[in-house]
Amino acid sequence: MQRSRLVIDLGAIRANVRRLAEAARGAEVMAVVKANGYGHGAAPVARAAIQAGATHLGVAQLAEALEVRAALGADGRGVPILAWLYELDANFGDGIGQGIELSVSSAVALEAIARAARTAGRPAVVHLKLDTGLGRAGAPRDRWEDLVRRALALEAEGVVRARGAWSHFAYADDPGNPAIAAQIEAFAEGLALAARLGARFEVRHLANSAALVTDLPVAYDLVRPGSALYGLSPIPALAESAALGLRPAMTFESFLLLVKTVPAGQGLSYGHTYVTDRRTVTGLVPLGYADGVPRAASNLGPVRVGGRNLRIAGRVCMDQFVLDLGPDAGEQDGDRVILFGPGDFGEPTVQDWADATGTISYEIVTRLPAHLERVYLDQGERAASAAER
Repeated sequence: MQRSRLVIDLGAIRANVRRLAEAARGAEVMAVVKANGYGHGAAPVARAAIQAGATHLGVAQLAEALEVRAALGADGRGVPILAWLYELDANFGDGIGQGIELSVSSAVALEAIARAARTAGRPAVVHLKLDTGLGRAGAPRDRWEDLVRRALALEAEGVVRARGAWSHFAYADDPGNPAIAAQIEAFAEGLALAARLGARFEVRHLANSAALVTDLPVAYDLVRPGSALYGLSPIPALAESAALGLRPAMTFESFLLLVKTVPAGQGLSYGHTYVTDRRTVTGLVPLGYADGVPRAASNLGPVRVGGRNLRIAGRVCMDQFVLDLGPDAGEQDGDRVILFGPGDFGEPTVQDWADATGTISYEIVTRLPAHLERVYLDQGERAASAAER
């Protein structure tokens, strides 16, 4: 009898980091491990990325940064971790004490961090963020000068260290879009203004995964790959992972809990949105939307069973879905089911699931819940090794 689990190939993570480091052309690599390492497990991915040469880690939430720092222990000692989202009344003291670096988009946030630094008795390390056109976080250009001036004043006081400056693309996955050039220019102008004010940033960073694989000339001192770190193509409409030299690191596997024969005209699952057109064999898979299988995958989600690819038959339930295995199926209770993997044996990929459900690959992997077992393979092993034999 098999079980449902996620098999993570850390060798693929390492290989992807090395590939992205080559694309960075000398810039250092910040491995983005937010959202529990895009569902892969933040600490194991971070450790593998560091082993492969990543010098920084990035997360969204301050709480994530603290968790990663604690989980890495000696393996992450001295590795900067940048967090870019937090409540304004967050306990910044814990972050400052643990050497967590903080993104700052506003004077309000900067002052809150400065107060915590004074209490902690040590400077807070900050990266000033400029909104160059994405329209999310980041100081708007008309407030950038004031933010830089205040950061420099607090730096002179010994309260903060303005170590970095950064921004984020809106259209890096759409090469040739005029917004890309506009953001590159806006970032360069922001850096030039900061330099005139006396800022001496140690790290400047703009490039995300899409910017790296499309070879945009924006590596600066540091690059921030996220999706590509996990072998997911950030430009799926233009190139698959393999064409970019990337390997998907995750395989999602389960098993047939119950195999049985049903008559023609039998509706399967809620609402009978799938009705058998002949006497056939069905297989029940013990996974559902509570386990990260999108309900939108009803009648659409691709899976591999017994050397062939099938579609989910009927609605995805909270904790199970059904497959129509066909009238001549030879599967038995306990046989393996592959939802997705690297595609080595023809099994569906994460991108296949994204295409089937009208979303992006990142959403598929990041919605996989913590209760799913995660099994890690060592370097040189392959997550697809268990897909078929």
